[in-house]
Amino acid sequence: MNVLVIGGAGYIGSHCVRQLIAAGHTPVVLDNLVYGHKGALLPQVKFYKGNLEDKKFVGNVLDKEKIELVMHFAAYINVGESVSNPLKYYQNNVCGVVNLIETMLEHGVKKFVFSSTCATFGIPATLPLVETMPQHPINPYGQTKLDVENLLKNCARAYGLNSVAFRYFNASGAAEDGSIGEDHAPETHLVPLAIFAATGKRPALKIFGDDYKTPDGTCLRDYVHVDDLSRAHIAAFDKLDGSGMFLHYNLGTGTPNSVLEIIRGVEEVSGLKVPHEFGPRRDGDPDALYADSTKAKTELGWKIKYTDVRDIIATAWRWHSKNPNGFPKD
Repeated sequence: MNVLVIGGAGYIGSHCVRQLIAAGHTPVVLDNLVYGHKGALLPQVKFYKGNLEDKKFVGNVLDKEKIELVMHFAAYINVGESVSNPLKYYQNNVCGVVNLIETMLEHGVKKFVFSSTCATFGIPATLPLVETMPQHPINPYGQTKLDVENLLKNCARAYGLNSVAFRYFNASGAAEDGSIGEDHAPETHLVPLAIFAATGKRPALKIFGDDYKTPDGTCLRDYVHVDDLSRAHIAAFDKLDGSGMFLHYNLGTGTPNSVLEIIRGVEEVSGLKVPHEFGPRRDGDPDALYADSTKAKTELGWKIKYTDVRDIIATAWRWHSKNPNGFPKD
């Protein structure tokens, strides 16, 4: 299948591109490189630099490359920034998808895979999180993702669009061979931040809160390997052969790890100490978030390869050891 990967030069998108190739598909990447990296792209993959607001450009790519399915990984993801600058997030995360779907429908492409987030649930009343639980986001980032999910439901009914949304938990890790990995600016994810602290690339890691209702007082989160996420996306392709459907799945391991457990994992894998200090809680951080992914396992046959967080950390450590400064600057 010819697959257009929007945001295919970013963290999850670039890993998905490689998993698409491994599964026998032909990916084409469209990315504006605001946060993506040319260095994440394989030379044999066709690349188009552009923005979703340019509907004529996107339409030309769809036609030229005979695209059959579109995957979207191009959202802005910084929760704090979404609070301070919500217009930026609505413009990119919602308006960009509206433009994309309009263009897809105009060019006869009706299969869409969307990267959503567990942030659509907000603060859960019970755990683990299952797909049927109420969605009440507590920040603009989560709200924009939920808005797109609702858009996809409506487009299924109105236009026969077939789509699937994957609600990620904490995407982590890197390609097994260390060829690509996580390189955000600024970096906000715990595993790379702990690695940076261990290697002296940054000061002591700040832990937000040590008085949560968890075994060690720090937040519990569900860390899932980026390649496992990617394989779930591809497993959904066969489900999109009908007309007018919207599917949604949680993607997580179901086994939460605390902040201190991640720090100990980085120390074990690297052989280095992770200097850290405690600070006050951040507003809106729940004690724990972890997934029930039974639906994805049952309906898609999804199998998680990386069940131990230390194995996930090991892949991240391999990438950062080989690339201490991230990807080459474009």
